[in-house]
Amino acid sequence: MTELYDERLRIVELYDRLGFHAYHLAEHHSTPLGMAPSPSVLLASIAQRTRRLRFGPLVYLLPLYHPLRLAEEIAMLDHLSHGRLEVGIGRGRSPIELMLYGQPVDTAQSVYEEALAVIELAFTRERLTFTGNHFDFRDVPIELRPRQQPHPPFWYGVGTPESAAEYGLRGFNAVTLAKAEPAAVLAKRFYEASARKGFRDRLMGTCRFIVLGETDREAEELAARAYPVWHQSFFELFYRYGQKPVQTTWAPSFAEMQASGLAFAGAPATVSRALRAQLELVDANYLVGQFVFGDMSLAESIKSVTLFGEQVMPELVKAE
Repeated sequence: MTELYDERLRIVELYDRLGFHAYHLAEHHSTPLGMAPSPSVLLASIAQRTRRLRFGPLVYLLPLYHPLRLAEEIAMLDHLSHGRLEVGIGRGRSPIELMLYGQPVDTAQSVYEEALAVIELAFTRERLTFTGNHFDFRDVPIELRPRQQPHPPFWYGVGTPESAAEYGLRGFNAVTLAKAEPAAVLAKRFYEASARKGFRDRLMGTCRFIVLGETDREAEELAARAYPVWHQSFFELFYRYGQKPVQTTWAPSFAEMQASGLAFAGAPATVSRALRAQLELVDANYLVGQFVFGDMSLAESIKSVTLFGEQVMPELVKAE
């Protein structure tokens, strides 16, 4: 594990040097996927290892946190990074992860809503009072607030037109895992809702696997080898507990993912063309790349990320 964290931090430092906008970190528990069950711990290290890169969880699983404690952690991270924190929040997609933490799945949504309400109050009040079904606070002094006022940008993963509209109205940024055509519907609903509330600078992104090589074949061979390892980790808990996966978007092979537009592998020119076409189709103004996954080595990861940062990213920015 020590080597894994060291290598991950080296890659994040590379994102910073190459001018990436942000680094988003997933939270998972009781599974080999990601191995970052405490996002705040890794993000605190990232705050000290980088200078320009924004970063944050995508997402904090709110039903697993005490909301006042999390609000304090968010405020600390925002100050440690001099205001570079981005805060993704969510209920959690895996019922098994919630169950293993003792959180009933049927109350997770209501716990999530109350926790978010408490966190938002903690960012804007000197004393906090809140009464709900799950949390009850009376006149709690709030001594620490974020550097970014009123709070760091919020993010949410949207999967339906209704959620895209809801979180557009709430002023969040959004990311989707959906394929291109349904993602375009989500983006339209998100932008319309954001504009109705006067939020005209919000980000709507797609999340895609991206692998670069000197040639198309080199990149495709690397992706084809690494992806099944990631796929096994992603579904490990469902296999272990004999449950049907809740996320069925991920095909078993990278070639199938690439055919469906959820993944891209190739030389810089190939990936630039394909990504530009999809971003235009979706009308997304943000791209979350899953660049390092499975059994990719540090050297392979650095080469792929560097090719993207130096040759693909400038082309995408130019096309905006």
